[in-house]
Amino acid sequence: MFSVKPTKPTFRSYLPPVQTDVKKTIESPPKKVEPKLLQAGEIVVNEVNFVRKCLSADSSQEGLWGKLICTNFKVSFIPTDPPSEQKSHLSHLLLGLHDIPLTCLEQVVTVNDTKGKKKVLGSNQKLKFNPTELILYCKDLRIIRFCFVEAGPESAKKVCLAIAHYSHPADLPLLFGFEYQGRRYHDSKGQRVNDRGGLRTPIFDRPSDWDREIKRTGASEWRVCSINENYAISPSLPEHIVVPVSLADQDLKQNSIYFMNQRIPVWCWNHPNGSALVRMASIADPLQQRRIDQRFIPAITKSHPQRSEVIRSDLDKCLPNIQDLQSAFIKIRHICVIDSFEESEERWLSSIENTRWLEYVRAFLKHSAEMVYLLDGKNTSVILQEEEDRDLNCVVSSLVQLMLDPHYRSLVGFQSLVQKEWVMAGHRFLDRCNHLKKNDKDESPLFMLFLDCVWQVMNQYPAAFEFTETYLTVLSDSMWIPLFSTFLFNSPKQRAQYLMDFAKNKAIPQGEDQLVYFPPVWDWSQQYSTADQTLFNNPMFVGKGAACVQNGEVKTFRRTKKTYSATVRGTHASLRNGQKGGEDSLARRGSLLSELKPDFSLVKDESPSERFFRDWFSRPADQQSLLIPLLIPSHLALWKLYFLRWVPEACIFKGGPITAYHKLSQLVDEIEILQSHLRQYKGTRESGSTQLPGLSGPFSSQRRMYFKASSLQDPPSPPDFLTSSFPFTPSGNLCRRSTYGTPISKFLNGARIWLSTETLDNDP
Repeated sequence: MFSVKPTKPTFRSYLPPVQTDVKKTIESPPKKVEPKLLQAGEIVVNEVNFVRKCLSADSSQEGLWGKLICTNFKVSFIPTDPPSEQKSHLSHLLLGLHDIPLTCLEQVVTVNDTKGKKKVLGSNQKLKFNPTELILYCKDLRIIRFCFVEAGPESAKKVCLAIAHYSHPADLPLLFGFEYQGRRYHDSKGQRVNDRGGLRTPIFDRPSDWDREIKRTGASEWRVCSINENYAISPSLPEHIVVPVSLADQDLKQNSIYFMNQRIPVWCWNHPNGSALVRMASIADPLQQRRIDQRFIPAITKSHPQRSEVIRSDLDKCLPNIQDLQSAFIKIRHICVIDSFEESEERWLSSIENTRWLEYVRAFLKHSAEMVYLLDGKNTSVILQEEEDRDLNCVVSSLVQLMLDPHYRSLVGFQSLVQKEWVMAGHRFLDRCNHLKKNDKDESPLFMLFLDCVWQVMNQYPAAFEFTETYLTVLSDSMWIPLFSTFLFNSPKQRAQYLMDFAKNKAIPQGEDQLVYFPPVWDWSQQYSTADQTLFNNPMFVGKGAACVQNGEVKTFRRTKKTYSATVRGTHASLRNGQKGGEDSLARRGSLLSELKPDFSLVKDESPSERFFRDWFSRPADQQSLLIPLLIPSHLALWKLYFLRWVPEACIFKGGPITAYHKLSQLVDEIEILQSHLRQYKGTRESGSTQLPGLSGPFSSQRRMYFKASSLQDPPSPPDFLTSSFPFTPSGNLCRRSTYGTPISKFLNGARIWLSTETLDNDP
């Protein structure tokens, strides 16, 4: 029988009772956490409380606690106790620090630790277990992990299924951008001041944009043609194209049927020497090759002042295909983001090399440089040919123009280049970005490869570009924000059709400009404040009118119109557009006809192209002229800001290129302040005023640099928030290990332990 009488406690405490404050023991009610939603159509689909955002691979370590929310636009995590804000990252106007657009999600993975189960979720799938973790793999290379240990199991399951469902839209109009822009149009109807919102970047959807480009490049033997109006000829070409003057519209229509997708040869750019860059699709019927050559090649030849030959380059035969590029990108992403640094760091560089990504970057830069030689050095027109003229041609044509024309190295010029050679040329952004996640076989990082190639050239010639690598990275991120028309469609025709239906559904007046109700990405004020946009400005940029010092005297460098670097050419330097001017009084700088330096003497059996490149590299590069990148392996590098910005282990505190950018920005800002003071001082002297100018005034709000000039009170060291990942922050992204140290440091630590053990054992 068990006694029901309770036993008397025998434990006796010898510590005084803890004095507690009754008021303090009463827990304050939890803070109400509310999502920050966009006014134009964003709604909460599902949410779950008591979620922990993991900051390391160790689940036992502390993270951020808060609420996880799925809307029809993004996945949002709202910390219960957000850390104090500091200016350590770009502040996106439409996305918070812990927000992820649904189109940015690559994979949605649910995990149950207790049952050892893991599942990749797709649309309309069932989940048979209650998830304890959610891992989000993002297309911008972030990895985000949430734990549901304290959350309700059913709520956690519902929010996971909602994220998976809304990140796999069934059709393009279901992307949030269509709802957002429709409401934004009606909400801001009274605020628009002109038909294109003050956009400076040409869109090339009107003949006037092409006319200006023809005049800018001096392509007098080419004309704007509108035979594809309403996409009557080709469904993937723009409505307005540029063709040789000598070709009639009827000839173009009759011969278009012989090209893949009816993509006839179209003009891209003209060199001052008269040679043209042209792109085209392959000929569908090889038996018609001779017929096509007889019609188009003579017309392109006639457009050249010297009637030079035309060279065709088949990119499908000499460059990697889109599947190779996708495979290489997946491998390098895996090494940079997913693999454990602790396990792979001893062979990390060789692993990067084995992905072949940098090899492919080099291949595209090398082929583009060869096309530059043909246009600039050999004075011949070039036709870039690809099967469909919508992938490899976009990369090479853009790189060739970037190397040859300094206009495209300005911010507006670069944006017009992307608009002209990618968006309006019919690059399949919808398929290549896989926004609808329907066909992984069509996905390929062509545009990302192009941006990496641009960064390689920028890394070698930093003063030649008006924009920064921050701008390139932000541009790549914008591909995954479905609010702008630039990266959403496969062709101009598809864009026009969807936006026409969109305008009808949203009661937008007929005839309204599509740029007004569904704008492109080029208006950066939609995403960033004016202050944050100054991070796009390169303090080292040597633009038109840049000052230089010669013999102690400040002079202004002004590049004369149509003057490119003098290199070995087949025609005289004064021969331009078929008209010979006065004889040069001096031999051309860098010409083999002039006196050569002993270090650059002629090499026996040297080809003309080798002589061209040797001659160019023998001279200091003119930042406002032709640029040719060095392509030996030691000059190509991993684009760290893009590939490693979210990796905490790779983040260098107060280090990296940003430290130089910080000092240069301060120096440029100080120079511009002094210049402003001098102008004001000169004005006060002329007006007879005795008042000295101050820093306050309109100039203080128009400063171009993100980092302002420092005062004597400022510390000499960089700000504490500067890291090699700036202006991005790896905080809040998955860290794969909690201990730092290289294998050599571990070896030394082990050696010390071994030595101390041996000493103890041998101690008498």
